[in-house]
Amino acid sequence: MPQHSSKPTILIVEDEWVIALDIKQHLKKLGYNVSGTANSAEKALELVATNKPDLVLMDIYLQGDKSGIEAADQIRQQFQIPVVFLTAHADESTLTEAIATHPYGYIVKPFEEQDLIIAIQVALANHVAEQAIRQALQTEKRLNELKSQFVSIVSHEFRNPLSSILLTLELLEQPDVLNPQKRQAHIERGKAAIQHMAQLITDVLVLGQVEQEQFHCQPTPINISQFCSFLVEDLQSRAQNTDRLVLNVSGCDETANLFYELDPNLLQHILNNLLENALKYSPNDSQVIFNLRCEPDYVEFQIQDQGIGLTEKDLAKLFTPFHRGINVNKIPGTGLGLSITKKCVDAHGGKIFVDSNLGVGTTFTVILPALKIENNNIYQPHQ
Repeated sequence: MPQHSSKPTILIVEDEWVIALDIKQHLKKLGYNVSGTANSAEKALELVATNKPDLVLMDIYLQGDKSGIEAADQIRQQFQIPVVFLTAHADESTLTEAIATHPYGYIVKPFEEQDLIIAIQVALANHVAEQAIRQALQTEKRLNELKSQFVSIVSHEFRNPLSSILLTLELLEQPDVLNPQKRQAHIERGKAAIQHMAQLITDVLVLGQVEQEQFHCQPTPINISQFCSFLVEDLQSRAQNTDRLVLNVSGCDETANLFYELDPNLLQHILNNLLENALKYSPNDSQVIFNLRCEPDYVEFQIQDQGIGLTEKDLAKLFTPFHRGINVNKIPGTGLGLSITKKCVDAHGGKIFVDSNLGVGTTFTVILPALKIENNNIYQPHQ
């Protein structure tokens, strides 16, 4: 949609230069900006492509092979810019042909200045309303598609964890069947299933906020080194991740009480998703390297794994909701984590980069702009 200045810009398409000049003077008197004049359909299309006016006043009979009606139809289809016909021709056949192009107005010459004002204002208002409706319909369509995908994903992703939990409960009802080691293993399996379902619900709720544009960055002072340490400790506390996650810190002196203005909730989504993916898609005996680097005006997070890697096709769709890599096999997942991560990074005004090789591993680098500050209020993430 064109960018509006204090007054909309209007392109005049008129084969009579005297009339074009008169219309131009009228428009300037009314405070509108004139982006140019054209006397042929070809010139009109060229100026529309170059100047992107907010409205086109179009005569029907022009110089050259194409009529104003043909030009208007092309402008509507290619540029979605409103056209108001300004012509001396009002016969039924011409009017019928013009209406087929869905114009935003039709003024018959000679006209009064007030007629021109009303036609322009109505056309611009209708165009804004139409664009809003089109955007709302696109959003609704996207949400409906996400809902359909969500139902499919949830029904699939919940089935296995629920079966696992049910089996665990049935076995625990028979204490004599299990020795202490097997009993604990089933308990851990049940806890992991519950955590998986809880994460799925969290991802879907966050994605819903994103799609409904309820997603806002709310920065607060964070002790960044401590924040990352807490996340690592939480992930390492899970039995299968013991000693697998290595945090390296540079430029962040903990004793200096170093803080950055970042949104803790969004940052937690970013790092949790990337770290959990790195652990999940890597061999259980491999390490995941988490590098934190602090600079005066930004923070850099780098997460490097030795996992399955990504194909070129998957890299192209990496941040698309519900997309999963073709080589994930039976590794559970929803395809929501990275799309949420990207939205959280964008909300910070940051950048995310990925370097991946199949069978070798993947490195994600996130750079978030933020200034070093001094603050005594240390943010403590939920544990």
